[in-house]
Amino acid sequence: MNKVNSFDELEVYQAAFALQQDLFGLSKCWPKVEDYSLTDQVRRSSRSIGANIAEWLRPVEEF
Repeated sequence: MNKVNSFDELEVYQAAFALQQDLFGLSKCWPKVEDYSLTDQVRRSSRSIGANIAEWLRPVEEF
């Protein structure tokens, strides 16, 4: 297994980022009445996927 230097080198992160972009584009077409409920939730949760992957890979700090 190769050493990963950055989270953006991971295929799973790249796929999550592409999914996030797709969902954001799709959500622009949704009804305005959904802006503060469904649209907001989908956008936030799709960003969360990549953020969780990046957090998982960060170095562990020693105390």
